[in-house]
Amino acid sequence: MLNISHNQLNKTVDLTRFKSGAIIFDKKYYKQFNKLLLVFAIVVLIVLFLPWTQNITGQGKVTTLKPNQRPQTIQSQIPGRIEQWFVQEGDYVKKGDTILRISEVKSEYFDDKLVERTNDQRAAKASSVVAYGGKVEALNRQIQALNNEQQLKLKQAKNKLLQAHLKVKSDSIDFEAAKTNIEIAKRQFNRIETLQNEGLKAMKDVEEKRLKLQETQAKLISQENKLLASINEIINAEVEISRINASYIDKISKAQSDMFTAQSSQFDAEAQVSKLENNYTNYKIRNSLLYITAPQNGYINKAIIGGIGEAFKEGEELVSIMPEYYDLAIDTYVRPIDLPLIHLNEKVRVQFDGWPAIVFSGWPNVSYGTYGAKVVAIENFISDNGKYRLLLAPDLDDHPWPTAIRVGSGAKTIALLEDVPIWFELWRQINSFPPNFYQPNKIEKTSDKK
Repeated sequence: MLNISHNQLNKTVDLTRFKSGAIIFDKKYYKQFNKLLLVFAIVVLIVLFLPWTQNITGQGKVTTLKPNQRPQTIQSQIPGRIEQWFVQEGDYVKKGDTILRISEVKSEYFDDKLVERTNDQRAAKASSVVAYGGKVEALNRQIQALNNEQQLKLKQAKNKLLQAHLKVKSDSIDFEAAKTNIEIAKRQFNRIETLQNEGLKAMKDVEEKRLKLQETQAKLISQENKLLASINEIINAEVEISRINASYIDKISKAQSDMFTAQSSQFDAEAQVSKLENNYTNYKIRNSLLYITAPQNGYINKAIIGGIGEAFKEGEELVSIMPEYYDLAIDTYVRPIDLPLIHLNEKVRVQFDGWPAIVFSGWPNVSYGTYGAKVVAIENFISDNGKYRLLLAPDLDDHPWPTAIRVGSGAKTIALLEDVPIWFELWRQINSFPPNFYQPNKIEKTSDKK
């Protein structure tokens, strides 16, 4: 009843006459209930002042401490087709053991003797390089011989030129002597002719002097011809020197042209040899890639592509392998607002999925079934889920982690911060405030020393 009337029922009717009313309005019941409320209030008040450890919780999974210890997939560097499997899922393999054999799917690699034939081509081209090298050496010797022969021919022609110059000098002297002789012969003839006119000399003497004058004139003409012939020999010697230079320059130039052609062919053959060596090495390595081997000791987890004759592309995942030896760690995430509170080597409590635990996040000392860990790595860039990644390693000073834990199982992490009263923690949670900024003891000591 709403009891909104001015006629109150409890004043006109005695409710204690009824059985239920007698029980409810019993004074003893009031006293006990009041005592209970008082005790509860005192307990709650005491509890509000108990210490509470602020913490940051997160969900993660078990992983490995080192990247090379994590589960990995094996890919093929070349496209191919599966021909034969040598293992099955769950098998243990050692590093270098063959997992499967594949075959080529590209037509340019179908030849089984591709490596041998490429090697034969490389050897043939290498012989061609040697042959061209020999031709270049022969042409060099030919050029050297032509240069030597040119020098000898030039010396011979220069000697002839020198002889011609000396002969010109000799003939010019004889020519000057002949001109002197003819002058003498003319004077003698004129004198004799004068004496003969005066009657002092006979006609016979005049004829003799005239004959001698004519002989002297003939000698003068002969000496002049000799001089001109000697000068012509000089011109011929100079022409011969020019001819020798032109002839040998042509021969040497042709030999040099042949040598440069041979060198060009040699360089081209060397480039082809280098290309064939590259192809030979690539084909040889490609043949070795037809056998997929284990990169390390471990266990075959799953055949991602199974069957026989199934084709795949390069880089496609073929099989998954789990390393034999690994160090466990936990991969967990924290909110960006909590990241400044996390530091390296900070203690963290871990609860693994499947291991019974009684966890009091604020009272770690009374928690049961949790294990110790410490922060070994903090991600510097936010992840795709909007949180920052932490890597936790086992705390060697705490209880060892269970040996039955496997990589990939879930885990819950609790990072412990400052101790505060419970009432403060309730007030912080109601107002959605972050935990108090926390600095580990080691960092505080270090900053004090600085």
